[in-house]
Amino acid sequence: MDVLMNNYGSRAVELVRGHGAYLYDADGKEYLDFTAGIAVCNLGHAHPAVAGALADQAQTLVHCSNLYLIPGQVRLAEKLTALSGLEQAFFCNSGAEANEAAIKLSRRYAWQKGETERTQIVTLPSAFHGRTLGSLSITPKPAYHQGFTPLLPDCFTPPALADVVDAISERTAACFVEVVQGEGGVNVIDRDVLHAISARCREVGALLVVDEVQTGVGRTGSFFAFREVGLEPDIVTMAKGLANGVPVGAVLARAEVAAAFTPGSHGSTFGGNPLAMAAANAVVDIASQPQFLAAVRQRGEELSHALTQFGDEVSGKGLMLGITVADAKAFAAAALAAGVLVTAVGERRVRFVPPLIIESSHIADLVTRLRGAGL
Repeated sequence: MDVLMNNYGSRAVELVRGHGAYLYDADGKEYLDFTAGIAVCNLGHAHPAVAGALADQAQTLVHCSNLYLIPGQVRLAEKLTALSGLEQAFFCNSGAEANEAAIKLSRRYAWQKGETERTQIVTLPSAFHGRTLGSLSITPKPAYHQGFTPLLPDCFTPPALADVVDAISERTAACFVEVVQGEGGVNVIDRDVLHAISARCREVGALLVVDEVQTGVGRTGSFFAFREVGLEPDIVTMAKGLANGVPVGAVLARAEVAAAFTPGSHGSTFGGNPLAMAAANAVVDIASQPQFLAAVRQRGEELSHALTQFGDEVSGKGLMLGITVADAKAFAAAALAAGVLVTAVGERRVRFVPPLIIESSHIADLVTRLRGAGL
């Protein structure tokens, strides 16, 4: 272990295999996975459609430069634009990269219009948009900033959610929002607040960017969470569940905004490579089906009810839920010992983001294991 940097801390469990909603460690112990790689493995582990698509593509073409047209990108872009109502797509490798690209696109769009002073990026309290320097600059968590300052200039997060609308001005290039803040504690942002932010962006000419990195691809019971609340964003970022664990991110935008990315203005060596596109196309074909999304909503209601016996303030949408407990880290550790994977997202908040393919039996198994742990 000494050969690995210690940024993840101690990692006592060595996971080596997965199937469906379960993972197995090097000693053969079974774990019920209610973390899903942090809302990534939406179709569970070793899903046959994804595995088959990857195997076929690996024997055909894994990578080529974005100097050449990659057919899988076209197919995926057609699906995502149809689902989002936006018009063009750019592919990268992660959510942080997608948000970096959205920051650049927002500023460049303003610059191309001659609005050279419109450079400010506004975000919400408790937001999380990534760990790269740009995405970290719009993530208002001081602990994540330590030792990395100075950050990207002209990024601003007001102290309270009620102050966001007033913070958006003629100098604002974009305001980034999450419909449900996952890392922030599974906070559902009020619909009226989101619409007030959207209206203010329209009023002053700022772009509305919806970060769907964690909420997208069916996680909340709709393919995109912003559709549920009736937002009309200028840009949407996504990643995590898009390829079930294969690194891929995406930026979707209105055509007028997307046009700011002229040839040579932005790029990615690995973004949208044939292997990632094969996996993502397979995922979207399944996760966009109405019956699949209906099942997510149904399981979400069941899980939300079940979690009331283990904590307070159950919040979230679909299969993106959180609870308040006395000690989140202690809860997650006890759950791990009982063979359940969950994550602490704050001192008292625990997040449950299982694969979207779970059945009622998996929720019953969760309850049995957590009760057995005395939780």
